[in-house]
Amino acid sequence: MSAPQFKKPVRKAVFPVAGLGTRFLPATKAIPKELLPVVDRPLIQYAVDEAREAGIEEFVFVTGRGKTAIVEHFDTAYELEATMTARGKSLDPLEPTRIQPGNLVTVRQQVPLGLGHAIWCARAVIGDEPFAIFLPDELMYGSPGCMKQMVDAYNEVGGNLVSVLEVPMEEVSSYGVIAPGAVNGALTEVKGLVEKPKVADAPSNKIVSGRYILQPEVMGLLANQGKGAGGEIQLTDSMAKLIGQQPFHAVTFAGQRFDCGSKVGFVEATLAIALDRPDMGGEVRTIAKKLLG
Repeated sequence: MSAPQFKKPVRKAVFPVAGLGTRFLPATKAIPKELLPVVDRPLIQYAVDEAREAGIEEFVFVTGRGKTAIVEHFDTAYELEATMTARGKSLDPLEPTRIQPGNLVTVRQQVPLGLGHAIWCARAVIGDEPFAIFLPDELMYGSPGCMKQMVDAYNEVGGNLVSVLEVPMEEVSSYGVIAPGAVNGALTEVKGLVEKPKVADAPSNKIVSGRYILQPEVMGLLANQGKGAGGEIQLTDSMAKLIGQQPFHAVTFAGQRFDCGSKVGFVEATLAIALDRPDMGGEVRTIAKKLLG
């Protein structure tokens, strides 16, 4: 059983959204990549919806220059709402974009020094509480959502958790990989973490997949950490130091992961989610068959 100090409720989440989205140019020249829509919902909205389902109450966006539209998306649009109301249109489509005043905080990452640095930028808001991390590029699709599955596991074991997925061994060198210990259903004890290992050196085929629950002690480790792989401050390096000091587990996500950091992954997510939608799935299937015909 984990010590009580590692089981405080998870109320805060950090969303690193400072990236330039260069792989999607020219679409991302004026629009943040996180606002590109998968069907009719921006990428960042899927992550925020997943966070809410898991009981997250406070949202911390680590942004950069030119990303203010992300905050606008979650603000009240008086003119739009007044016009829609006057025309008798329902405001229901805007409901997911509403966040209680004071529950959305933004901090700036002035220089692109990697994921670990982006998380460290949120340290003043996180304080001494455990927190979740969402990488919006990775669209986790399923019910219950990925973070809800992780919070349920956290309530049992406490400590630190990462979401993992199993991939073919030849793909592991693109990801962070766990060294597994004891396995109990979807829960795997984490004995070690390796960032982008060579296939021959990989300890497993379970890759870390864009969702984390971490204890606040990781912030102190990030503060003193040097640059790692790619000349960036890697979150994996600081997380690895918590192993053995605090409980550390991986949750194998029961659902689908779409890599929306790539164009092909973005198209795959759009098609898969459109096909799954009761209001349009049938028509999209007909269109897909015609195109493939």
